Amino acid sequence: MDFSIIQGNIATQSADCLVNAAGTSLAMGSGVAGALRKAANGPINEAAMAQGPVPLGGVAVTQGFDLPARWVIHAAAMPHYGDGRATEHSIRAAVRNTLAKADELGCHSMVIPPLGCGVAGFDLATGARLILEEIDRYEPTTLTDVRLIVYQEADRERIEAVARGVRGG
Repeated sequence: MDFSIIQGNIATQSADCLVNAAGTSLAMGSGVAGALRKAANGPINEAAMAQGPVPLGGVAVTQGFDLPARWVIHAAAMPHYGDGRATEHSIRAAVRNTLAKADELGCHSMVIPPLGCGVAGFDLATGARLILEEIDRYEPTTLTDVRLIVYQEADRERIEAVARGVRGG
């Protein structure tokens, strides 16, 4: 499975599924969730929250509404309780469950943000390494194109350096 690191706004990316960096309540607040909610131009927040709460590392699926994707997979790497911080375990579980759900939906392409690395407070480089390791070891049935997206160019450059280590060179 190919993966790439891109810079841009996730809400403008065309793919079979886009991934929302969610908390366990599935409420779509700020950051990635806010960008997707605004661009969806429909009741995506209500549709997501109707399926919550989900366990830490769990996922839920909504339609994409007006987003350039058929599906949005809401991946809960962040708890909406306690300190609200993502952990290595929650990030890895959310990525594994997201990849499996995308395959279950028959998706060929997916755009995923650095889960747990925004408001959930996990270090971007470390979180990206965890995400890329999970993508690298996953054996897809339908997924062929996975893009890890960041909003800022400087973050893309940092993650590219991490990816070279994961890819072995």
